[in-house]
Amino acid sequence: MAGTASVERVKDSATGLDKFVLREARGSSVEVHLYGGQVTFWKNNFGHELLFVSNKATFKPPKAIRGGIQICFPQLGNHGALEQHGFARNRFWSVDESPPPFPVAISNCHIDLILKSSQEDLKIWPYSYEFRLRVALSPRGDLILTSRIRNISSDGKPFQFTFAYHTYFSVSDISEVRVEGLETLDYLDNLKSKNRCTEQGDAVVFESEVDKVYLSAPPKIVIIDHEKKRTFVLRKEGLPDVVVWNPWDKKAKAMPDFGDDEYKNMLCVGAAAIEKPITLRPGEEWLGKQEISAVPSSYSSGQLDPEVIRRMHTI
Repeated sequence: MAGTASVERVKDSATGLDKFVLREARGSSVEVHLYGGQVTFWKNNFGHELLFVSNKATFKPPKAIRGGIQICFPQLGNHGALEQHGFARNRFWSVDESPPPFPVAISNCHIDLILKSSQEDLKIWPYSYEFRLRVALSPRGDLILTSRIRNISSDGKPFQFTFAYHTYFSVSDISEVRVEGLETLDYLDNLKSKNRCTEQGDAVVFESEVDKVYLSAPPKIVIIDHEKKRTFVLRKEGLPDVVVWNPWDKKAKAMPDFGDDEYKNMLCVGAAAIEKPITLRPGEEWLGKQEISAVPSSYSSGQLDPEVIRRMHTI
């Protein structure tokens, strides 16, 4: 029997950190931490976890939480002079009590957070901004993240940034996963000094470490998990690029907050804006959105099943 949608603020008993738990009427749920503005868990209406969080993840500031969906701002990776993936993922966000109206109401089951320039941030990135983040669950359990970043500086100066939703998906076995929608695209290979290459396969599959930024990707990407018979459909807006990452065995063993064999059960695929940084003049606002659906599916003869295709066209 369906219940009612709810949003509850709780203190995590294990970490002491404040978080919000969103529950949709049909049973899906999401946890969002104020630390990092980070989604850490997303469960479907069967209670199955759809995101990956390392068993060794550190929920202790200033270390970023290893897993979930990290907000990478104002830069992704080392594509800039700041710390890895910028600073938004290891700052404490606040509840946005009076967010500007959205053009279209996606769901009543959501939380609005805000991050503003601090004196600490201004020392390393001297620009005044407001970053509003809405995390929402649709009635059918789709996870929707919408970021709105505004230049609020009074000095007349524009600023540039790169951005990504660094999304850790939970998968059965990385060797049984393929990503479709990126074939024939150019990408920057971060394992080869950001060399520009072209994807040659009819899908992206995984046999070794991968750290790529696919450029000018289509608005919909699918991640097919053969063993779990599950397909993630990722749709993006305002974010032309897609990041794909798996550390594989050697790098996994070198990361203190990541299990030696956990690379087998995770894959990062996230909407991003990397190749062409976003420029905002004072008073201007940028919007970037990522929507994810998890669809039961089977895979044969290189064709998505009809249910996946239907969901892709109705998200």
